[in-house]
Amino acid sequence: MTGQTTVRHTAPAVVRRDRPTAVPERAEAPVAAGEARLVTGEPGCGRSRFLNRAARAFTAGPVVHVRADPAAATVPYAGLRALLGLFAEPNAHRPAAPPRNGRHALDPLDPLDAPSADAALRSALRTASADCPLLVCVDDAHLWDPASRAALGRLGRDPRAAGAVALLLTAPGHRPLVPEFAGIPPLRLDPLTAAASAALLDEETGGSLDRGVRDDLVAEAEGNPALLLALLRSLTPAQLRGRAPLPRPLADAELLTGLAGGCPSALTAEEEQVLLTAAAAVREAEDGSAAVAPVRRALARLTGGAPAARLDPPPDLLVLGDGRLRFRSALVCRALYARAGERGRRAAHRALAAQETGLPGLLHHAWAEPADAATATDGAAAALATALAAAAADPAVPASPRLRCAALARAADLTGDGRDQARHRLAAAQQALLAGQPHRALRLLDAVRTGAPDAELRGGAELLRGAALLRDGPVDEARATLLLAKSLLGAHAPASALAATLGAADAAWAAGDVPGCLEALAEGRGEEGREEPSGTPAGPGAAPGDHAAPLTSGDDVLREHRRGMLALLERRFGAAVRSLRRVVDAAAPGDRVETLLRAAAAALLMGDLVGARGAATAALVAARTQGEAAALGPALEYLAYTELRAGRHGLARTHAEEGLRAAHRAGQRNTAAHHHAAQALAASIDGDADAVARHVRHAQDISLRHGLAQAATLAEWALARADLGDGRPAEAADRLGPLVRPGPGRGHFAVWMLAVPCFVEAAARAGRGGSAGPVVEEFAEWARFGADPQAPAQLLRCRALLAPPDRADGLYESALALHDTAGGDFERARTEFLYGQWLRRRRRLREARDRLGAALVGFERCGARAWAEQARAELRANGTSAGGARAGDLSALTPQQLRIVHHVAGGATNREIAQALTVSTRTVDYHLRKVFAALGVRSRVELARLVEQTEKTPAHP
Repeated sequence: MTGQTTVRHTAPAVVRRDRPTAVPERAEAPVAAGEARLVTGEPGCGRSRFLNRAARAFTAGPVVHVRADPAAATVPYAGLRALLGLFAEPNAHRPAAPPRNGRHALDPLDPLDAPSADAALRSALRTASADCPLLVCVDDAHLWDPASRAALGRLGRDPRAAGAVALLLTAPGHRPLVPEFAGIPPLRLDPLTAAASAALLDEETGGSLDRGVRDDLVAEAEGNPALLLALLRSLTPAQLRGRAPLPRPLADAELLTGLAGGCPSALTAEEEQVLLTAAAAVREAEDGSAAVAPVRRALARLTGGAPAARLDPPPDLLVLGDGRLRFRSALVCRALYARAGERGRRAAHRALAAQETGLPGLLHHAWAEPADAATATDGAAAALATALAAAAADPAVPASPRLRCAALARAADLTGDGRDQARHRLAAAQQALLAGQPHRALRLLDAVRTGAPDAELRGGAELLRGAALLRDGPVDEARATLLLAKSLLGAHAPASALAATLGAADAAWAAGDVPGCLEALAEGRGEEGREEPSGTPAGPGAAPGDHAAPLTSGDDVLREHRRGMLALLERRFGAAVRSLRRVVDAAAPGDRVETLLRAAAAALLMGDLVGARGAATAALVAARTQGEAAALGPALEYLAYTELRAGRHGLARTHAEEGLRAAHRAGQRNTAAHHHAAQALAASIDGDADAVARHVRHAQDISLRHGLAQAATLAEWALARADLGDGRPAEAADRLGPLVRPGPGRGHFAVWMLAVPCFVEAAARAGRGGSAGPVVEEFAEWARFGADPQAPAQLLRCRALLAPPDRADGLYESALALHDTAGGDFERARTEFLYGQWLRRRRRLREARDRLGAALVGFERCGARAWAEQARAELRANGTSAGGARAGDLSALTPQQLRIVHHVAGGATNREIAQALTVSTRTVDYHLRKVFAALGVRSRVELARLVEQTEKTPAHP
């Protein structure tokens, strides 16, 4: 990507805030010609940086970039004159199209009113964008003079009136909207995710920053890039390397106030008290808001009924509505709270404690105590800590995990050294994990590890640390940590030891380590009763749960899940089905989230897609209801994979997109890798080659660093399926061969079997069917197990692809009959397509047309656009065409393909077409291959000739 005007070649690409800024990929421009966006966000969110990246991404034409001059804010039309001057005096950094009729610049003495200003601006932009689109970026547009803002606002509401112009304005999002910009679509820059913040630090330091220090900075910055970089610059080299302790607090009042910028210094004492009390009220609030009534009463208590109790704060800082208040900027809120000093903060919390009840009231009482427990009144502090911990641990007390974590952590601060303090910190860490705050949890666990007085508490700390690493860290390290937890907990807390056992097995499963899975699951099996004998017949037809008592507790579910996983890995399929079925049947809405997730996993292992969908949906609802942010990503992961297995790829993509956002918010990179893999698989069906490549790159990047063999295999399968859908069977076979054949390169044991049908199809279509025979026989055993409802029909399709002509016909027919019972539009359409292709090559054209037509309908129904294009091509080769179009007829093309065709006919290169349409050259290449296949042409010259002939031929009525 290279910019053409004000763009600097070293600027990074535009990126979404849910992926790291360091990812070297081409991103789409945030606006296209004829569109406008108002970019907003709180102080330090990176509005200027965003404009630079947007300029890099805009490759369709030149970019004009201007920054507002506050010194000229009182001069009418000063901003507009500055902008128009750029068109009259281009330079190396701001090339502009030469004016065609007169000059664009306005003489300072020229009289201007609104109509003439609008006319001058639109005339200049129309001329500059006559040959190609133009991007106009105005940074800090709110600082322009009112007359220029008004002209800019009118343009933003109707950018098409100025020609092929894209407009980006920036203005702060923590202040009321400038009236002149009302009606311009907003584009708000949300805080960076933890992964993106970490990537930004790695980018700035070349990856040399100590990992623990990096995590501390990410947590302290709370997604604000300016604060993140300011914290980085404030540390010494020894602190950056982790060899010296970090300052506490990391972000002090001076740093926060300096970055906030808009944090006012000329407030009255009454306004200061209002803002401090409001800031104290929203501390640890899940949504950053607080009820107005208790704040008003607290102000009355603090001021003795003074006018401050009216709660009439500066509107630039605080918003009131629907009985609640919130700060416009989290950074400003932090700055106001920090600069008040401990005495003022404690007074505000004391006043709020008198107005609040339940856990919030106790927590305000605790914050009103001295920060150091050693200086608190011993008896009062101890009693408060006990009450706070009891309330936080009571499930009947309504509170989010984040609030419970804050309460338990504060209880630990108010408790002297010893077992109670470690116990409070351990409980706080557990709530932090549920709240999706893994860094906070790990810091609490560090304190437990150094101060825990016995093995049970140390084991509990390792159990939680392993659980955190399982979602965000090397899975081999997670497995070792969980096995350590198991050894520490075995004699003291058997239920927790069992949870550690299953966690260690989950880590080994994610790594594709079958021996590690067996080792973790097999230990202690003699303590859980007699196991089922091996060699039990496989299949879901075995009466699951016969003569077995229902599971009555969460521990029973964990034990049964362990038995089922162990039996599955030992190939005792009948026993596996019985145990896993009991886990699924035991789940019910209202159960613990962990129990529901186990049920979803068990159902997927059996191929019970209805059960998996129900359990994962129940887990998702429970996680949202209970505020367990850490469970959202895993629940959506199970839903995404369930819908992929069911062939509902659009719904799978929706779940994976939401799950990716949840995983990023919770700091769960391993979960994010699975959501990237799921999106890549869904995109491989849609025919979106760019999306496949992007998500595979993310999934593989995380998988390589954290040892996620399962996610890596899924991503590789997605690439192969995209090749197959794009009509490149040889490439697909090359990619899938190592994954499915026996040997050291075979993919994850829970995934490679799912990819066998794709490999067999690719090998057969590439003329390499002989290499697929052995894996088909292994696939037959998988099909008999019944873990995949599509597998029996897929098996017959695979056999048909490899069978001699006298057997293939019947095998295809039998496969279609099984598809009737299994459901799934995509897999049935694939079988119809391959059968139709086979029939066409044997000149059974009428039968082929019926099969190919059915395949096309099935592909279109499930959104498999790449496969639908192949079906259309086969229909044309059969002498017919979908929709009645003749082979070689441009009417068979999509609108995007038609645009590309006309650019090719005009002599444009792929790069020039990509710039004109604001897409990647890979996308242009992809569409051109489809066009060549659809029209039966072999070169650009033939394509240009066909376009010329079509345009000369009169249309028939």
